[in-house]
Order: sequence, then structure tokens, then C-alpha cells
Amino acid sequence: MTATLTSARAKGPVPPLALFDTDALLEPEERDIAATVRRFVDTALRPNIADWFESATLPKELARAFGKLGLLGMHLDGYGCAGTNAVSYGLACLELEAGDSGFRSFVSVQGSLSMYSIHRYGSEEQKQQWLPRLAAGEAIGCFGLTEPDFGSNPGGMRTRARRDGSDWILDGTKMWITNGGFADVATVWARTEDGVRGFVVPAGTPGFTAHNISRKLSLRASVTSELVLDGVRLPASAELPAARGLSAPLSCLNEARFGIVFGALGAARDSLETTIEYTRQREVFDRPLSSYQLTQEKLANMTLELGKGVLLALHLGRLKDREGVHPEQISLGKLNNVREALAIARECRTLLGASGITLEYPALRHANNLESVLTYEGTSEMHLLSIGKALTGHAAFRA
Repeated sequence: MTATLTSARAKGPVPPLALFDTDALLEPEERDIAATVRRFVDTALRPNIADWFESATLPKELARAFGKLGLLGMHLDGYGCAGTNAVSYGLACLELEAGDSGFRSFVSVQGSLSMYSIHRYGSEEQKQQWLPRLAAGEAIGCFGLTEPDFGSNPGGMRTRARRDGSDWILDGTKMWITNGGFADVATVWARTEDGVRGFVVPAGTPGFTAHNISRKLSLRASVTSELVLDGVRLPASAELPAARGLSAPLSCLNEARFGIVFGALGAARDSLETTIEYTRQREVFDRPLSSYQLTQEKLANMTLELGKGVLLALHLGRLKDREGVHPEQISLGKLNNVREALAIARECRTLLGASGITLEYPALRHANNLESVLTYEGTSEMHLLSIGKALTGHAAFRA
């Protein structure tokens, strides 16, 4: 992620994370993966992100570029997936989100929601049909759980699946679905007589349509859609055979939230590194802005929170790679790291002054994106209550 403190000092001012020597906590392969993704972001994505954000565009062909790099489903085994450890996946998410949250969202939804749902709960036929194509970026996937009136309470979903002979008929609406507008396949969750079940729904199935959501102020370089299912007929083989109950989609969300624990820190790091460089060059009253005490206080406080967030993310990653990580621990990571990343991006904007409201600098773009990251895949309030339940044994979000 950055150089060691000793080597960095020899070159002048040190990068924020060098003060924590976080690279010393990584294995060589993990450092190599992070460096490879960072180079890709710097060369292929960063030069275009301002234009994509302004035009509310995410080129579909990026899927193949992500696939070629091995980013799609990289923490899964087999079927063309890279099979890396959780920390490597987290570091890739961090580097992607240093470019833009839209990039990490795409990779996260593809790998940790669409692919993971099929990998863990699908039949062998479903895995063979979809996972190699999704891993290569030859197909794009999405995950249909959230509904217009049911975000934090997915158990209240109104989408229904009913039997008609050996087939299933699905009716309902899903909302705020990342990748939905250009997805080739959707994992859709619906209520049946026997509880919540998951279904693999190919794009183009009669009655299944996607409508992109426009006029967004956040995650503009990302496709966000409404999915409509109107009498969608699916064969019995479309059901995810191992998915039983709401715990199945929630386990998928936990995979995606893990990526956010790391990813949000990328947006924070990018904002902070850019701002430090700006304050060193910007002169105020004939002195560099970085030479003032109030500026240094802001930079020091932001560096402290960034480093603490990275240490927390790495700890959770090591837990996940060893014995597994619990949902309430993921809640700790997402709540803290997204909240602090958003605060860092906002504070960086103040140091950038008027220049900070333009797309020439990334801080406000990151802050706008993090407003969405703060509430999707579990709002801060729900993560607070998840932690509270673990501490007290009482589920405060249920009457």
C-alpha cells in the first residue's frame, strides 16, 4: 500500500500510511496484488474518472478488463476464479475505491454478491454455466434483494415466487440494484410458500426488465437500476438449491460488506494524499498552506483515523482467513471505516478550498460516493444496532 517509514523518509515527506508501516503487515503476494491493482487504476481508470463521473457513465467493457486482471470473484475457488485470500481481496477493493467507489462497487457486486451467491448456493450446472463467464467479465451479474419499501428490513420483501407445475412464476420489483441495467444475469430473492428462495434470472427472460436510475448525485460512475419482474416464468433449475431462508442473501451481503471495510479507506487515502500534496504547493500569505498549524492538525488527525481504519481492516481480514469473521465484526468495520472515510473526504475538501468543488480534485467526488456507501449494504444505524445486539443480547430493531 505504501513504502516503509525508513525508505519513505529518505525521499522527503512520508505518505500517511507509512507512519503505521502497514506494508510490514502484508505478505509479499498481498503487496504485489495491491501494487498491480493500483497501477491499473492509475493508468486505465484515473485518467477517465472525472469524465465518467460527470457524464454518469461506466463503460461496460471495463468488465473484461477487471476479469483479465483476475479481480472478479478473486476470493472464490475454481471456475476461473483466482482463489486469493480475504486480505488480498480487501486490498484490491481499497485500490479500486481509491479510483472511485463505482469501480469497487462493480467488482464487489459481481464477485461478492452475484458470483458468491451462485458459488455457495448454486447447482453445479449453474456454476458451470455462469461462474467462468462472470470471472472473465464476459458476463455481468447483479443481485436483486432490496425493494422500494424494504431496504434495512429485507424480510418484508413483497416479491413473490409461486409454483406453476414444475416452473416458478416471479412477480415483484427490486430497487437500487448495482449493475442491473447492463447485467446478463440476476440473482433474485423472492418469498415462497416455504420461505425466501433465490433464483438465477438471465437477462432477456420474458417479463424481466431493468430501468436505470438517473439524476444521481452519488455513485455516478456506476449503473444503478430498478428490476421489474412481471410474470417471469423460470424452470425449476433456476432455483438456487442450497439457499434456504433469509440467511442466504444476508451471508452474501456480509461478503460484500467485507470489501467495503477496505474499499472506503481507498477513497480516504486518495483524498488525503491528494490534499497533502496540494497544501505543500498552495501558498497562503507567502507560505505553503501545509506549514500552518491548523492545516497540520487536520492532516495529522485524518492520518490517524485512516491508519486506525487500515489496521482494523487488516485484523478483520486475518480473522476471515483463519477462523472466519462474524457479522457483528463486519458491522464494526463498515461502520467505523465508512464513517471516518467520509469525514476525511469532507475535511480534505475544506483544505482544497474552492478548487475542491471541482472534478480536478477527487475529495468531493469521493465524499459524494461515500454518502451512498454509508447507507447501502447496511445503514450506519443498522450496524450500530447489530453491535448493540451483540453487546446486550437484545434486537432493538424488532418490536
